[in-house]
Amino acid sequence: MAEAVRTRTREPDPDASNVYEKGLKYLLDLRERSFSRQVVLRDEEVPWEQDRQGRQKFFVMRETDHTNSALRDWNAFLHDIRNHSGAHRHQGGLAIYVIEGKGWTSVDGERIDWEAGDLLLLPIKPGGVLHQHHNDRPGETAVWIAFIYSPYMDELGKWVEQKAVAQDFKPGA
Repeated sequence: MAEAVRTRTREPDPDASNVYEKGLKYLLDLRERSFSRQVVLRDEEVPWEQDRQGRQKFFVMRETDHTNSALRDWNAFLHDIRNHSGAHRHQGGLAIYVIEGKGWTSVDGERIDWEAGDLLLLPIKPGGVLHQHHNDRPGETAVWIAFIYSPYMDELGKWVEQKAVAQDFKPGA
């Protein structure tokens, strides 16, 4: 009796130019990111930077993807207001949690006082919200952390317009 010969055929690789396949690859890449990148970002491993807004530490920044974070669509950063931050305008819609210190934020000219343990919610307004943060005890630590969900901000037409720079900012330094 003759032996039966079986031939196994493999399904062809998906067409990488197909929109559906690109979508599946995107989702698989996001899933892989969540398994392979950092879930805990250590404070001591993230440097402080001095920029136009002030002294900041960026843990997650979607626009630059400079950390090895498992998250992709968030921005989370610390801001240490030594005297006052820079002033800028954007559409609002973010949360700021005060970790240490006491100060106030000018929101479209209105003074909003805050201290450690407070949560500031910048309103969403047509034309944006002009705001600047101030330390009640200049020279002492006043630190908050901001959380921004970027896809939400994208849908609001994300933009930032710098109006004034932080006191400690030195261009080109």
